[in-house]
Amino acid sequence: MEGPDSSDRSAVRAAARAVLETHWVRDGYTAPNHATYPWQWLWDSCFHAICWAELGDDRGLTELRTALSVQAEDGFVPHMNYVRNPGVAADLWGRDDASSITQPPMYGHAVAELVRRGVDVDEETVAKAESGLKFLLIDRHRLPGGLVALCHPWESGADDSPRWDDFCPGGFSLESWRPIKNQLVTSIERSPTGSPVANPAFESASAGFNALVVFNAWELAAVTGRTATTDRADELASCLPGQWDESRRTWIDAGASEAGSGRARTLDGLLPMLVSGDPGRIDAVAADLADPSAYGGWCGPAGVHRQEPGFDPRSYWRGPAWPQLGYLLWQGLLRHGRYGAAEQLASTTVRGAMRSGFAEYWDPDDGSGGGAVPQSWTALATLMA
Repeated sequence: MEGPDSSDRSAVRAAARAVLETHWVRDGYTAPNHATYPWQWLWDSCFHAICWAELGDDRGLTELRTALSVQAEDGFVPHMNYVRNPGVAADLWGRDDASSITQPPMYGHAVAELVRRGVDVDEETVAKAESGLKFLLIDRHRLPGGLVALCHPWESGADDSPRWDDFCPGGFSLESWRPIKNQLVTSIERSPTGSPVANPAFESASAGFNALVVFNAWELAAVTGRTATTDRADELASCLPGQWDESRRTWIDAGASEAGSGRARTLDGLLPMLVSGDPGRIDAVAADLADPSAYGGWCGPAGVHRQEPGFDPRSYWRGPAWPQLGYLLWQGLLRHGRYGAAEQLASTTVRGAMRSGFAEYWDPDDGSGGGAVPQSWTALATLMA
C-alpha cells in the first residue's frame, strides 16, 4: 500500500498544526479538546510535545515541563494537571492541583524524540523523567510474576478496555462500570507522601503498560547515555515473554483477570512488541495488524480484535482505531525492521485521522469520527505521514 505523497504530507502537517494551535492553552499545554477535555493529560501531552517538536515549535519542551511540574518528590507523576482550575476535582482525587493516579510514562520517549529533533532538553526535565520511571520500577507494587501493578484502569490509558470486564460484576456495561471506576480510586494504597503504590481491589498488571515502562526507560537511556533505570527495566522486560499466549497471538495481563478478560485481544495487548526480542511474535503481530479479519482496517487498526465478543467499531475502547496506539505499534514495527508493515499501518492510520477530522478515535473501516472532534493527540498523524 502506498504512503501519502508530498502534497498529502503537507496537508496532514497543516491540519495537525491547526489543531495544536487552536488547542494551545497559555498555561503551557495543549488541551486535548477545549469542551470535552480542557485539562492536561500526561500521555496526551507527551505525544503533543513530540508533534510540536516535529513542526519545529519550542512549545514541545514547554508542554513536557508543564506535565512534569506536578510531580511528587518520590517521582510519581499525576495523569492530570488542573492548572487552569485547581480544586475542580479535589473530591475525587483528594488533592487540588492534580490527580492521584498516573498514566503510561511516555515522557521517556518524548525526551528522546525531542533530543533527536535537535531540542536542547534541560537537565531538570531529564531528571524528572528518570525519577518518574524509577517510581514505577522501584516503588510501585509488583505481582508475583514480577510485572508492575496498576492502581486503576485509567493508568493504562485504555479506560474501558475489554481487559477490565472481569472487574465489572455481571459483565461490562457503561452504567455499572462508571461508578466502579470512581470506587477504585478510594481503595488505592498510598505511600506516606500520597503516591499510589498498590490497589488490592484492582489486582492487575497490564502487559501493555509494563511494556511502555520498559520502552520509555530504554528510550531515555538511549539519548542520555545514563543507566539510572536500565537495569530495572531490563529485569522487567524479562518478565514479559511469559505473558505471550500463542493461541491468541497476544500478550496477556497478569493478576486477577489473567484467566479471563485479561486475555482479550486488544491493541494495547500488542504493545510488548516494542520491547520483544522474538522475531516470530513480531511477525505474528505484524500479520494480525494487517489482516482484515483480525485488527486490519482501511482507516487504521481496530482497537479490539474483530473476533472478540462484543467488538464494536464505534464504541469507546471496544473496537475503534486509536491514533496513539497506531503510532506506538508503528514505532515497534520500524524498530524491528518491518518496514512494509509499518508503511501500511502508517498509511491507514493517517487516512483515518484525516477522514475523521482528527477525532479522538474513529471507525477503522470508514473513518467515522468518535469521541471529541478534533482531539489534539491525533496530530501524531504528522509523524506517521
